[in-house]
Formats: sequence, C-alpha cells, structure tokens
Amino acid sequence: MARFKRLQVLNTFMETGVVPLFYHPDAEVVKKVVEAAYQGGARIFEWTNRGDYAHEVFAEVNRWAAEACPEMILGAGSVVDPATAGLYLQLGAGFIVSPSINSDIAKVCNIRKVAWIPGCATLTEIHTAEQLGCEIVKIFPGKQVGGPDFIKAVLAPSPWSSIMPTGGVAPDRENLEAWFRAGACCVGLGSKLTPKEIIDKGDYNFITQKIKEAIKTAMKFK
Repeated sequence: MARFKRLQVLNTFMETGVVPLFYHPDAEVVKKVVEAAYQGGARIFEWTNRGDYAHEVFAEVNRWAAEACPEMILGAGSVVDPATAGLYLQLGAGFIVSPSINSDIAKVCNIRKVAWIPGCATLTEIHTAEQLGCEIVKIFPGKQVGGPDFIKAVLAPSPWSSIMPTGGVAPDRENLEAWFRAGACCVGLGSKLTPKEIIDKGDYNFITQKIKEAIKTAMKFK
C-alpha cells in the first residue's frame, strides 16, 4: 500500500515542480540516483517500468527509500495496462504514470486512491483524462506535440488543467523557464538529467546539482 495519500502526492508534484525519471537494471545504481535526487531537493521520483524484472528492482528500491529517503515519493511510469498498475500498487507505488490513456488503469488507481497521470497529446485527450479523475496530465512526447507553445495554447480554453511535460525537457534554466512560463505545473526530467556517461562515471553529484538548479528555476514560477 502507498505510504503517501493521493492529495499529498499531487501537492508534492505541484510544490517541487521537478520529477526525475530513471531506469537501470541494477538496484544499487538506482538507489544512488534516488539519493542524489533527494539531496538535490526532489521529493517525487518516477521509476520507468522498462526491462525484465523492473518491478523487482522497484520493490527493493522502494523498501530502501522508506528508510534512507523517507520523504521521497516513488511511483512507476511507462505503465500501459491495469495488471501492471496493480502490480506496482502492491509494491507500494505512490503514483502511476502512463504514456497514454487507459480507463481501466484509472479504475485500478482510483479504487486505491492513488494518483494516475496519463500521457496526452491533444486537448481532447486531456479532457478525457480529467473526466476519468486525473488532476495532473502528462503531455508526451512534450517536444514533439508542440513544446511550450502547446501548453500555452491548451491553457487558453482550459485554464484549470494541470500539465506536466515529459520528453524534450532539459535541466537548464532557459529550457525550464520556457516550459514554466507557458504554464506547466511541473516537468519530468529523464535522460538529460541522468546521461549515460554520468551514470557510468558514478558522478551522482551532477544529478544533485542539476536538481537543485531545476527546483530553483521552478520556484520562480510558483
């Protein structure tokens, strides 16, 4: 069962504004990335469900984080079916993120009162997700669907929507400011936050510093 209530999870997305996304088959590497993000101020972390036995890695890291990073809310991303959503909920996921809309995932998450954030690429999809109870929707892939201009255009007729772009978001001030000025409530940071060469070198301080800078930028628009 999730350690954090849905409202607390959603508020944390909004308050910190920055969501690291990461996958690695080695749980020890994942722990170091989570810890580095935590030290940088991140309190939301999306584990990307990719690769064989990904759920087993998540289970180990989530148990560890409860003691080592007690305020960190770990959730699962790239969840495309209700069975996988249920599996991660059993492992204590604090939220579920999907690349697209699946109403059956909504039902699984809603009955457990766990936040579900689906990927959307049109205003119709955003409104469909909101009809299913979503407070935050993800635009994905953010850069390809129109970038910051897309968010700005969507919020004109739908100012109540809370939008998190993922894909094409970089942890540098200019890029982040463009997304937040357009109206993003938070952003997902993936490979540009955790480049392979940085992980291979074990330069986890890079992640900590980038998170600190990203949160500082996000706070200017809160």
